[in-house]
Amino acid sequence: MKRVFGAKKNKDPPPTIQDATDRISKRGESVDEKIQKLDNELARYREQIKKARPGPAQEALKARAMRVLKQKRMYEGQRDMLYNQTFNLDQVAFAAEGLKDAQQTMTALKSANKELKGMMKTVKIQDIDSMQDEMMDLMDVSAEIQESLGRSYNVPDDIDEEDLMGELDALEADMGAETESDAVPSYLQPDKEPDLDSELNFPAAPMGQSAVPASRQSVQAEDELGLPAVPRASIRG
Repeated sequence: MKRVFGAKKNKDPPPTIQDATDRISKRGESVDEKIQKLDNELARYREQIKKARPGPAQEALKARAMRVLKQKRMYEGQRDMLYNQTFNLDQVAFAAEGLKDAQQTMTALKSANKELKGMMKTVKIQDIDSMQDEMMDLMDVSAEIQESLGRSYNVPDDIDEEDLMGELDALEADMGAETESDAVPSYLQPDKEPDLDSELNFPAAPMGQSAVPASRQSVQAEDELGLPAVPRASIRG
């Protein structure tokens, strides 16, 4: 059967957008080269027309230049058409790339969603709340332990807070006095002896006369206790 009808030929795959773009780009380059050649030819005819005298020769040059100009316009139309086709292919390629990116993004999102669902099964909000409550209880117990270990054994229980406040005020007063007396505490300052004369207010003794009569300035006898001896005449009486 294969010999009679021949083997079925494999069809070539359809051209891709990149293949069509490359082919159109090559055609555009070829048209550009032809337009460049026509421009050079027109420039040469232009110089010849300037140098030629008015007459049949100049008219013949103008006719050739007109023919070349028409060809140039035709190639320029083809080039514009090829540029439009290339632009359309670029737009289609851009849209196709955008769809591919969207497809890959959706695939990645589906995979990430599946992984998140699997992770959510292992992590429960109830377990997190329970763990937080246990942590708070442990912190409270730790604070109580630290407070119990930090108690002082030498502080009596019957201390009056008013006495402590009075002691604190006295300490602050001493600190203020230290700054006023060259930083010397009150308990280190020398004691001032009271002036007994000023406290008793005794009158001053006269300078010119003796304070005691002459008859009394004689030394009197003293008894065994150191007191003035009583005269015997008074004892007899």
